Amino acid sequence: MKNFNEAIADRRTIYAFSKESPVSDTTIKELVEHAVKHSPSAFNSQSGKVVLLFGKEHDKLWDIALEALRKVVPADSFAPTEEKIASFKAGHGTVLFFDDNGIVEYLQKEYSLYKDNFPVWAQQSSGMLQLIVWTALENEGLGASLQHYSELIEAEVKKTWNVPESYKLIAQMPFGKPTAAPGEKAFTPLEDRIRVFGIE
Repeated sequence: MKNFNEAIADRRTIYAFSKESPVSDTTIKELVEHAVKHSPSAFNSQSGKVVLLFGKEHDKLWDIALEALRKVVPADSFAPTEEKIASFKAGHGTVLFFDDNGIVEYLQKEYSLYKDNFPVWAQQSSGMLQLIVWTALENEGLGASLQHYSELIEAEVKKTWNVPESYKLIAQMPFGKPTAAPGEKAFTPLEDRIRVFGIE
């Protein structure tokens, strides 16, 4: 197991992966459950929800995305889109991230002083959950990327997997055993991003 800093640094966007997995589906399920349980949320609202897809269910998701994109991308320029979706389908599974708008709306009514903040806080909570899951997958030897086809596929996803209507699809995270390393990553100098006062 890597230490926390190593795991965070090694979490990268991976686009090339296979249907293999170095760990069992049960292990993946347990690490996602752990992330969902312990991810922080405003007012402990726990509005973040997840649907985890393996095997044919994972393939079905990317078939849905492909057909949705076929309706909006011109046929003469569709090949790169088809190739990209095929690369996600080539993975072992997908994590679908949702936020329960029912919980957000309830909190807006209960705590009206903060009503404009709850949707923002929900998005922040979702981001933290996504990072935890992504890092946990990386720590088990799995590569992943974060995709956003939500508006195109949300209705069909809800219908296919019987997802409550109050759930809003936020992101999709295909994952699998990496087949290529990520490229070099450039970093802006930290002195341009961090200011520190009062250190001794």
